[in-house]
Amino acid sequence: MKEKISLAAARRIALAAQGFLDPRPAGTPDRRHFARVLSRTGLLQIDSVSAVVRAHYMPLYSRLGPYPLALLDNAAVTRKRTVFEYWAHEASFLPVETYPLMRWRMQRAEQGDEMYLGLAKWGREHAAYIEEIYREVVARGPIAASALEGQKGSGGWWGWSHAKHAFEWLFWAGRITTAHRRGFERFYDLPERVLPQAILDLPVPTPEDAHRELLRISARAHGVATSGDLRDYFRLSPADMKGRLEELVELGDLLPVRVEGWDKPAYLHKDARIPRKIEARALLAPFDPVVFERSRSERLFDFHYRIEIYTPADKRQYGYYVLPFLLGDRIVARVDLKADRPASVLRVHAAYAEPGTPPETAAQLFEELKQMQGWLGLERMEITPAGDLGPALSDIAVS
Repeated sequence: MKEKISLAAARRIALAAQGFLDPRPAGTPDRRHFARVLSRTGLLQIDSVSAVVRAHYMPLYSRLGPYPLALLDNAAVTRKRTVFEYWAHEASFLPVETYPLMRWRMQRAEQGDEMYLGLAKWGREHAAYIEEIYREVVARGPIAASALEGQKGSGGWWGWSHAKHAFEWLFWAGRITTAHRRGFERFYDLPERVLPQAILDLPVPTPEDAHRELLRISARAHGVATSGDLRDYFRLSPADMKGRLEELVELGDLLPVRVEGWDKPAYLHKDARIPRKIEARALLAPFDPVVFERSRSERLFDFHYRIEIYTPADKRQYGYYVLPFLLGDRIVARVDLKADRPASVLRVHAAYAEPGTPPETAAQLFEELKQMQGWLGLERMEITPAGDLGPALSDIAVS
C-alpha cells in the first residue's frame, strides 16, 4: 500500500527540498550559503533576459535574500570554479562535480543523436569548418564567437553566424566549454584549461549510472515528484528513464507514494524533509526550479503560469516579465516588474492576487519589492496601480 501525502504536505516537502526551509543568513551571504543553495537545486537555469535581473541570479536571491552577484560570477570563472555551464534542464550552471554525469550527453551530441537535431545535421555538413574553429580555440582561447563572426545565417537558430553554429556544436559536444562571460557573451576554451584537474580526473560513469545519479539529484531537488517531473529536471528521454526509477525504489532511494489530487504515481526521496510549516517570502524567477515545470506548479500550487515575453503586448494577460510571489507555502500573487537602470527605478507595472490570497499579501509583497529595489541598487520604486493587487500596493507606497 503506497503512503498517501496531502497536497499541503507535498507543497511543504517540495519547498523544503528547494531550500525554503533553510534560514536566510543573518549577514552577507557567502560561498557556503551559495553552495548550500546549489546543493538543494542541483542547477541554476541560465537566461539572457535582464528585464529585472538575469534569471540565473534570482534563485539565490529568492532563498538567501540580498547577496553579492559576485558569488555566482566568481564561482563560474576561476580555475578553482565550483560551477560549469552545460545543457541540463536548459542551459544551466551546474556543480563541477556533475561534469562526469553529463559526459554521456556530450558523447551523444558529438554522434549527432541527442537534443537539437538541427544543429547535429549542421555539424555533419560542416565538419571541416568545425575543426577549423576548434583549432582557433586551441590557439587563441578563451575566445568569443564574435571574434570569428562570418556571414549571418537566416531562419532558424536565431540567425546565428557559421562561427556561432560551430562554437555551439563544440560546446554541445563537450569539446569546448565556457571560460567566462563578458556581459552575456560566452568566451570559450578547452575543458582542460578551464575545469579543475580533480574534476577532469574523475571516472566517467556509464550512461545508465549517470542517468541513475541524475535522477537521484532530481529527486532530492523535488522532494516529492512524478516520473515526468523527475525526468524533466535534466531533460532525460523516456528511454534513458527505462528501469531507473524501479532500481532507485529497490535501492531505497525513492518511496512510491500517492499525492492528494494527483492523477499519477509519485515518488518521495528518502531524505525528504516533511516540515509542519514553511515561512517563505520570495519573488521567483520565471525559470526558478519551483515553477519552471509549469504542469508541476499547477499541481502543487494551483498556479497557472506562462511567460508572456513573446506574446504581443495587446494579448498579454499579466505582463512582459512577471514574477510569482511565494508567501508561506503558497504562491499568492504575481507581479510585472522592470528594473529601469538608466532611471534607477524599479517599475511595478501591475500586480495580481491569486484566489484565496491572505489579507497581508500586499504588505508582504511591498516589503519584498523594497528589498529587491535595494538589492538591485535602484534609487526608488514606482508602482502603477494596475491589476487587482496594484491599488493596494500603491496605497502602501504613499502611506
